[in-house]
Amino acid sequence: MLRGRGSRLEVSMDELSRNDFLKLAGIAGTATAVGEGAPALLRPDAADAAPVKALLLQPQAFTYLTQPEQAFVEAAIDRLIPKDASSPSAKDAGVAYYIDQQLAGAWGTGARQYRQGPWQQGTPEQGYQLNMVPQQLYRIGIAQTNAHCRKTYGKTFDALSSVHQDEILHGLEGGKIALAEVPAKAFFDTLLGNTVEGFFADPLYGGNRNKAGWKAIGFPGVAAAYTGVIERHNIPYRVKPVGIADVEQGMDPDPDRAENDEHRRRVAMMHGNTRREG
Repeated sequence: MLRGRGSRLEVSMDELSRNDFLKLAGIAGTATAVGEGAPALLRPDAADAAPVKALLLQPQAFTYLTQPEQAFVEAAIDRLIPKDASSPSAKDAGVAYYIDQQLAGAWGTGARQYRQGPWQQGTPEQGYQLNMVPQQLYRIGIAQTNAHCRKTYGKTFDALSSVHQDEILHGLEGGKIALAEVPAKAFFDTLLGNTVEGFFADPLYGGNRNKAGWKAIGFPGVAAAYTGVIERHNIPYRVKPVGIADVEQGMDPDPDRAENDEHRRRVAMMHGNTRREG
């Protein structure tokens, strides 16, 4: 249905099935979600970073988004990644909470964003170039999109039918809807990029609830070793995904450790015999 260069997704969803989109997005999303988009609390250089286990116990209370803004985000992301037989929707996967925590942290406040100017129109390849932090982009973008919806349909975005919601999102994506203070496409691209991140990031960051995004594309998570399976060809690699929290709580990040250890033992014996024969 939708496309966004800012998220590095160049293919419109009109040209893809949902499963193909999730697989494509997962390749970019799992790599992106642990980089610059990672919440400030989880970055090594965060001054007041809490231990991982303490974060696991925190309830998912929204920090930055107001209730109307939360309603907008939840409605929008559910059109970007709707529910189907293979996985839940973005909302059910906790993506709205992921976005809220991004906005509440260092990324949302532009802590690493150069803001001294000069401000010029950049190219799509240069990424985000606006003279405003992501918090401002979301707050203004949501408010002005809702204003457009009220003017056009008499309702806010979250109260519209799915057909009208798709029309609005397509309008933002293509820059056909004019927002007074922010570029509509930049707002859409940022929302789409964060949606992909939240659906595929480690669940510790707030989204990808129950590892639904990983399960949808067959991603194993933070599995630590593949020595015992690297020589298995044309065999599906199906393991239970392992997240950061699982490792912190004592789960072995190598799901095939016992079999891998036996494989390593046999390889070592074979190499030892080869040396002796030589």
